[in-house]
Amino acid sequence: VDLPEAMGGTVGLMTALAQLQHSEPEVRESSAAAVTTALAPGLRTRAFIYNTLLLDKSIDDRLRDYPSWITSRNMANEASDASVQALVDAVVSRYDIPQRWYALKAEILGVDRLRDFDRMASVTAGGSAEIGWAEGTSIVRDAYASFSDELAGIVGRFIDERWIDAPVRPGKRGGAFCAYGVPEHHPYVLLNWTSTARDVATLAHELGHGVHGYLAREQGIFHQSTPLTLAETASVFGETVTNNRLLESLDDPEERFSLLAATLEDSIATVFRQVAMNRFEHSCHSHRREVGELSVETFGDYWAESQTAMLGEAVEVTEGYRTWWSYVPHFIATPGYVYAYAYGQLLALSVYARYREQGDSFVPAYLDMLRAGGSMSPEALTAIVGCDLTDPGFWSAGLDIVEGQLNAAVDAARAAGRL
Repeated sequence: VDLPEAMGGTVGLMTALAQLQHSEPEVRESSAAAVTTALAPGLRTRAFIYNTLLLDKSIDDRLRDYPSWITSRNMANEASDASVQALVDAVVSRYDIPQRWYALKAEILGVDRLRDFDRMASVTAGGSAEIGWAEGTSIVRDAYASFSDELAGIVGRFIDERWIDAPVRPGKRGGAFCAYGVPEHHPYVLLNWTSTARDVATLAHELGHGVHGYLAREQGIFHQSTPLTLAETASVFGETVTNNRLLESLDDPEERFSLLAATLEDSIATVFRQVAMNRFEHSCHSHRREVGELSVETFGDYWAESQTAMLGEAVEVTEGYRTWWSYVPHFIATPGYVYAYAYGQLLALSVYARYREQGDSFVPAYLDMLRAGGSMSPEALTAIVGCDLTDPGFWSAGLDIVEGQLNAAVDAARAAGRL
């Protein structure tokens, strides 16, 4: 991607996309234009490749007598067609949530309406108080202890026995993750601790993966890990418990808004954007089977329609954005994959909603679900805690939590004088 020299010159796609978070609108606009320009030369080739793969998959599905283009992916995820459709219907019905968030961002940024390349613009003021490692681990321990002494004990072992690689140092890879070894050995967590409130949430998230893997060791190497659709249950649950604990401890409305904004950006990217991309895929696969080959223009139409449905009047979908479907590798390499991100995130939030309803009586069943690892289907596992994945109302409970975070963000922004 050829950015202006003042912005770094020729860079990779991910570096250019990262500029869309820049605070200056001119930088975001220049980066978006450069990405669109970079996508143009190979666009028809990518459209041809995608058309070929769409036809290939339709033949495979017909030979295997699958009822839908998404069925094979659902089988790989051990999810029923009914539960996936319930998820999609629930999320699409609540597109008002991202639209309200982007309208709020526009007001904070002082513009009438965002453009597609403004969606990721930072709205936090920066300068939040630092949270040291000792304080951060104490917050996470206390949060887990408020839910379960058993989980808090496992979290304590991760911290005290140094199963976590937290410091930033030269040559260390970025990001954060939890890695399982063999069931006879405990998992490990990698972080890059920079003493922010977001780091506290990340620690809680990765420790959720850690305690899940630790409790599921008894299932053995073949069933310790869960399908992707359930892999985020304990991590998002633990992060949500900790975020709520952290919010209670923050008196500064600006810091509260910063934490809520980061949480909302994650939820919208993981839940709503992924389902919107699923709707794009659905249109493409359906068109190829029912009508025939798709032109570059038709791909652009379906991309713009799926994005506009999610963004509504809050965000302008520009002409250049119509080609951005062509850089998403999942559409080519793993058809139908993207909804699993939303499935996992929203499932965890909906399970958390069940905990808020039932209180302490919910805890034993939740721990039983974690101990079961991947030994059952997602529907059987969540039935342990009384959840029905085919019920749109189950998914709506998680969406209500996201809406609650949005309402809290509005209140915090107003208290901070941002509105």
